[in-house]
Amino acid sequence: MSVIPRKCPSCSAPLVVTQLSCTRCETNVVGLYEINPFLRLSNESLQFLETFIQNRGNVKEMERLSGESYWIIRRRLDEVITELGYEVEPVEDEIALRRQEILSRLSQGEIDVTEATRLLTLLGEEIP
Repeated sequence: MSVIPRKCPSCSAPLVVTQLSCTRCETNVVGLYEINPFLRLSNESLQFLETFIQNRGNVKEMERLSGESYWIIRRRLDEVITELGYEVEPVEDEIALRRQEILSRLSQGEIDVTEATRLLTLLGEEIP
């Protein structure tokens, strides 16, 4: 079955559902129906959410599978939340929080000094 188009192929305006049809008895119901917000997400965002749900929201597992850092995964989740129409509360000092997370992982033995140094160096590159 085809994927529901999100935008008008002629003018790119958002499309709405106006008819539902039964595949068994061919009954048609005509009206104006609201589309589930998840149907409005980009394919990339849907794929990210599918992976996120499969991993039960475990960001560490997503880090392992994707090779992306916690902060990149978190930023992608924030982008999906925004795409759904919700506001993402900004973190007041994101750099300090990221630095704290790296140093915490170092102190817990999750990463070594070389990896912590690498992550701290990359810290500025990941900030939008």
